Amino acid sequence: MAGRKKKKGAAHPPTDEEEARDAESESEDESSESDDDDVIVAEVVGEGEEEGASDEDLERVIGAKPVKKGRGASLVKHDPLTAYVQEARRFPLLSREEEHDLAVRLVEDGDMGAARRLIESNLRLVVKIAYEYRRAHRNLLDLVQEGNVGLMQAVRKYDPYRGVKLSTYAAWWIRAYILKFILNNWRMVKIGTTQAQRKLFFNLRKEKERLEQQGFSPDTKLLAERLDVRERDVIEMEKRLSAADASLDAPMGGGDDDGGVRTRLDVIEGASVRPDEAVEEREFTTVLREKLEKFAETVEGREETIFRERWLTDEPLTLQQIGDRYGISRERARQIEKRLLGRLRTYLEKDLGAAVDIGALGRD
Repeated sequence: MAGRKKKKGAAHPPTDEEEARDAESESEDESSESDDDDVIVAEVVGEGEEEGASDEDLERVIGAKPVKKGRGASLVKHDPLTAYVQEARRFPLLSREEEHDLAVRLVEDGDMGAARRLIESNLRLVVKIAYEYRRAHRNLLDLVQEGNVGLMQAVRKYDPYRGVKLSTYAAWWIRAYILKFILNNWRMVKIGTTQAQRKLFFNLRKEKERLEQQGFSPDTKLLAERLDVRERDVIEMEKRLSAADASLDAPMGGGDDDGGVRTRLDVIEGASVRPDEAVEEREFTTVLREKLEKFAETVEGREETIFRERWLTDEPLTLQQIGDRYGISRERARQIEKRLLGRLRTYLEKDLGAAVDIGALGRD
């Protein structure tokens, strides 16, 4: 859970883009699938505990010391971050027993006062974690704010009976919300809108370096296999990362014959489809729909819900919604979906070969 260690002998410090893509990529690697409006959070099982941040931690990471009051008080640079840290110091850290008692009150009685104390006692932890990503986003208070949202989500979902410290569990939620914020605000146009794209954003460059060190040529096919994504996702992400945002309405050099100004939008190829390709796609879609309807006759219960209300709909249910409907965990719903996906792949390959790509099914 500690921040990245600096490599010895580096020729120059990493750039902001490198820092953002390197930052805590394990929260993407080890976490389960997420909903489009949710974040990626792994289940914590008690290993690698994250300790709460003390006053010494805050002094070390941001250099903010307690403000002395009265005669002989030292002058301290007053800025919003320093003021926030001073306020966070007002709330004492909780012992393991106090934390457990408050969490039990929250779970069993819905005590919002207990929830407030749990959140306040971990505000320092948010500052400590946010500081690890200070080079990926200039405004540290923005990261603290997003981390606080993750902390509140962690308190809401925390289970005191699993024997895991709240700080350990909350650290995953805090990092996940911070990473999501960095990804969404890295550029004006979002570059990580799916799980595969988020994984590539944080891991693509590191995987390239790892393959080169092992003596391999990091082509797109090998990168896709190593990162468990589609090859076209790798190609698309490399294009996004290699070029800056550009307005389609920005003028280009040279005007039209009538004296007008050309823009990028004027020279983009249209999306028209050839007639033969349109007929081929329509016939293939008809055959595929018939195959899927036959396959649907072989499923029932939870599998039918996943098949019809998660895969074959414009507004798919999330794994959490399916789990809530049948009284099972989100992870169990994911396992059922994975097993069903394997059966569907085998069924389609028997008649259609490799013409159908179902790799995108089952991804939130």
